[in-house]
Amino acid sequence: MSNTAPAQVKTGVVGAGSWGTALAHLLASKGLAPCLWAYEEEICQQIEKQAENQIYLPGVPLAPGIAVSNDLDSVVAGKDIVVMVVPSHLVRDVSAKMAAIIDPSTIVVSASKGIENKTHLTMTGVLAETLGAVVPMEHITVLSGPSFAREVGMNIPTVVSVAAENQAIAEHLQQVFASPVFRVYTNNDVIGVELCGAIKNIIAIAAGVSDGLGLGLNTRAAMITRGLAEIRRLGMALGADPHTFAGLAGVGDLILTCTGNLSRNYTVGKKLGEGQKLADILGEMRMVAEGVKTAKSVYNLSANRGVEMPICNEMYHILYEDLPPKDAVFRLMTRDLKHEIDAEVTGGRL
Repeated sequence: MSNTAPAQVKTGVVGAGSWGTALAHLLASKGLAPCLWAYEEEICQQIEKQAENQIYLPGVPLAPGIAVSNDLDSVVAGKDIVVMVVPSHLVRDVSAKMAAIIDPSTIVVSASKGIENKTHLTMTGVLAETLGAVVPMEHITVLSGPSFAREVGMNIPTVVSVAAENQAIAEHLQQVFASPVFRVYTNNDVIGVELCGAIKNIIAIAAGVSDGLGLGLNTRAAMITRGLAEIRRLGMALGADPHTFAGLAGVGDLILTCTGNLSRNYTVGKKLGEGQKLADILGEMRMVAEGVKTAKSVYNLSANRGVEMPICNEMYHILYEDLPPKDAVFRLMTRDLKHEIDAEVTGGRL
């Protein structure tokens, strides 16, 4: 496999946080000369003059060839591929602005992870509403998997999944993003891949809470395992492929986010378990911990769908109702006893 991609593929990356910057670096390292949209002028200046995003990806030298700008039109117009990497709560506003300038042939890759609070839509659902009149649905795709931005920026071997309804589009994106240090698998389960990427952040907060309380490795392993069961449960209710949850976007990303100290969501949970208040924790962070907002979406979505998600529910109560973390653990441990495998998975045969 070559480390280069056809130079005629024009790419834009919308969002210069840690992940957007890392993806722009990846594309630039393949000679694609990506355009990167940064909201902050200071980030534009840092990347232009020092080849580094000192705010969101400090200490990581960026590949040459990134054209950074805070002009959204110039980053999106005329591109073959546009990667959406703004925080999930900003996707609707930013993509609505893109609708007037994006080319109908553009493939949009969602790399933002979350579920919108008011609509309970995943990010491709939001993109379908804002861009659907211009861009065909099969051009709205997802990139997800176990991938800390810092490690991608440092060229540490990483493996992810790209999901698209159209297999030819998935394979095209696979070739565009893949490199000797960034392996890409294809998947056709867009909703499943998205749900995994969004909900794993809530479970990561739970894992952090467990560690912050000093409960040990047994408890954290239980949080991860039963958290995966909750993700699968909601995913199947929404039509996802059950095999997705055992893959990179599912268990792979879940393990990474629940155990890695680079995880913002895990860090929020750990500090909550140690007794800090959420407002103080978030006040000290410049980057977004997506699981906090997603916890509200999943709490309401699961209730509307009648899907049981006890860990996610308890995280909602901790985050939004100041439930003491120890009380949440007690409530989880003293729930009614039941069979481990959901009837939905076995077809009702327990």
